[in-house]
This record gives sequence, C-alpha cells and structure tokens, in this order.
Amino acid sequence: MTAEVLSNGSQATEPVSDAPPELVKSVATETEPNTATIEPKKEKEEKQQQVEEKPRESTTLGSIMEKNSSFREESNFLTDLTESEKKALFELRSLVETNLLKPKEGEEGGEVKDMSLWGVPLLPSKCPESNNVILLKFLRAREFKAKDAYKMLEKTLHWRKESKIDSILEESSLGKDLGSTFYMSGVDKEGRPVCYNLLSAFRDEEMYQKAFGSEEKKQEFLRWRIQLMEMGIKKLEFGPGKPSSFVQIIDLKDAPGLSKKEIRIAMKEAVELLQDNYPEFVAKTIFINAPFWYYAFGALISPFLTQRTRSKFVFARPSRVTETLLKYIPVENIPVSYGGLKREGDSEIYGEGTGVQEQVLKVNSTESIEIPLPQAGTTLLWDLTVLGWEVNYKEEFVPSDEGSYTILIQKERKLCYDEKTVCNSFKNNQPGKVVLTIDNPTYKKKKALYRYKIKHC
Repeated sequence: MTAEVLSNGSQATEPVSDAPPELVKSVATETEPNTATIEPKKEKEEKQQQVEEKPRESTTLGSIMEKNSSFREESNFLTDLTESEKKALFELRSLVETNLLKPKEGEEGGEVKDMSLWGVPLLPSKCPESNNVILLKFLRAREFKAKDAYKMLEKTLHWRKESKIDSILEESSLGKDLGSTFYMSGVDKEGRPVCYNLLSAFRDEEMYQKAFGSEEKKQEFLRWRIQLMEMGIKKLEFGPGKPSSFVQIIDLKDAPGLSKKEIRIAMKEAVELLQDNYPEFVAKTIFINAPFWYYAFGALISPFLTQRTRSKFVFARPSRVTETLLKYIPVENIPVSYGGLKREGDSEIYGEGTGVQEQVLKVNSTESIEIPLPQAGTTLLWDLTVLGWEVNYKEEFVPSDEGSYTILIQKERKLCYDEKTVCNSFKNNQPGKVVLTIDNPTYKKKKALYRYKIKHC
C-alpha cells in the first residue's frame, strides 16, 4: 500500500541551448562515434550486455591544449628544480637584491630596502622559502629567463605603486552591486581556493550598465576585480607544498553574447592585468556551460594569452559540468547548482567531516539506497547527485510494521543533466527506513554520490 505526501525535493533549472552540430564536431567535449564503422544493432547490443561501457575520453579544447603543451603543476621545493632552474632562481635573487633592494648612489641611509610583495619580503634572507615561491612564479611566467622575470617583477611593483594596490582592500565602496557575480567558495583536491565567476548577471541591462556603461564604470569594475584577487591571495600560503594558486570556474550560462562589445573589452583588459601582474596564480581555469558563441570569443582573446595560460584551460559543455568539476574538486565542495553537495549551512548540518558515500549504478539495472530510522520522531536530511544523470529516481519511507502504509516521499522522476542536486528531508512518525531507488536504463555504468544526517528531536 502506498500513500503520497508532498516533497521538498530540488527543482530543475532551465536547460541551456546547445551548440550547432557543425561546431560540436570541432569542439565537443565528447568524441563522436565513427558512423562508417557502426556495428550491426544486434551484435552491438550483445557486446553492451557483456561488457560495461567505459567512459569516453573527453576531447575538450582545454585537454587538446594541455596535450600540446609542456605545462604541469610544478613543485616549489628547491630539490625538485632542475639545475638550470636553480641557476635562474639564484640569478633572479641577485638581480632583486642588486637592483631593487640595495640603495643607489646618493640615496640616504645606505641600508638595504625593506620591500615585500603579497606580504612576503623580497629579501631572500628574511623568508627564503616564501621568497622562492614568489620569485618562481615570475620565473615560470617567463620560461625561467631571469632577466625577463626581473623586468616583469619590476613592472608589477611599479604598477602596484602607481595604482595604490597595497591599500585597495580598504576601498569598501568597490563592487557594491556586483558581489554575486564573483565569489570564492571551498577548495579543490589540492587545497587551493576556488573562485566562481558568474557572467549571467550581466544579461540584466541595469547590471550591465553599472559595470560597463562608461569608461569610468569599466575602470571601477577592473579595480574591483583586482580587489577580489587581492582578497583571494590572503587565503593562500606561500611555501613549498602549500596552496599558492587558485582554481577558477567561469560559468558561461546565459552570459552576454558577442554583440556586447563593452564586456569583451573589459574582460580582455582584466585578463591582461591579471596575467601581467599576478603570474601563476591560476592553476586551472574551467569554463562550464560554454555556449557555441564562446568558442569564437575564445579565438579572439587567445592571441593575448601565453601558451602556458592557454594550457590551463578546460571546457565543459552543460551535460558534462559535474563530471568535469569532480576531476578537480571534491563533491562536498561543489555547489548544488553544479551537481555537487555543497549548500548554504551544510557545515552546520553535516559537520566538518565529508561523510560522502557512493553507490555504483550498473548498466541497465535498479539500485536502492536504504537508510534505517529505528526510532520514531527523527528527521533525516540527505543530498544526492548522479554522475552522468539520465536516471529515474524516487524516494519512499517503508515502515517496519508490515501493516502500515509505505509513504511516497518523491514520486519517480527523471534526473537530467540540467537538474540541481537532490536535497530533501523527511520526519518519521514510526520506525522504518527511507529507500532511495535509482533506475539506470542506459548501457553506461554510473555512480551516485550521497550523504545523510539523522537528527533526533
């Protein structure tokens, strides 16, 4: 016997329009099958039943650039540097001490200048390990050419002085109406802070004009973006083996199109400012929900980026957002809006421990997750996401007393890639169990990630 009750489950977001087929062939995130070698239907079905399908290798623009470049996540330990890299570091140290810190002829005092950058003294003897991390950023941005790295450092220090960057955090009026468009939340698997950039807000004409309506407003927007960068740097630790860079997520869902030239110009200037003055602060940039027009925009700004910067790019189409983010970020640190388990106040509900469990969804099968509630009057809260989506899902409460009704918490519905993470709760009036049933009708093995908390009243 079954009785249906109201559910407070998650709601689906609006689907994002897809790219034209001719564009998908060149930049799609999944490799398309070769139609010239398609097997007969019966033979193909037999193979699919015998062997679970392996995930296809992504062929994103970012992955192509990574394969074509030598970029890797380098270590900041001196022992991991090559001899030529050590030599360049020592040469840059010497240039800094000789040209920047030592007093020039005619200057009063005659003492070595006390200069710092992002809170790290530029004099190596004061804080050698942190100093190495900062100098290595400039060296890597200039392919370990010490003189070029020194020139870059010198220009950065000059720009910071002229633009009064050291006091920018005190400017509380910057970006008053733009706070929801850029924010930092959680860390990746390496402990690096994650910065989210939501460009959909600029679809609103009023918001667009506030940010880019005039040259003055554009400059204020750029200064606010620099302020956010400086805030983020406060979360970093400059030392070997410590997180000294960010992961950046750029959400292009409903972003203004190419016709909005003001935002194109502003973003290009922002990229140049950050690339010239914040070297090696972004470990990875992940573009999600990328519409077809963005690839044309990417082609426009690509010449202004170094090969090293381009090598850090990853692109994810709407159907691959959650799976792509999970390669770099733990599921409990990915917001529910992107198929993760992070939501406001979740630390108060679940505590600091992750408690994330997984359930494998075999090919063409139905799996159940059972959560026992042996005491009446308890409240169960749970979050659940499915990698690959395209499954059928329902929630029930099954009482221990066989004579009682099974309560349908959430009737069966299809979970698609444009869904948010399932977030629900249920209070039981009698002992029993909550059963989450997931039907995978596809020929692809999938995985459900979930966590739950039982609160006793």
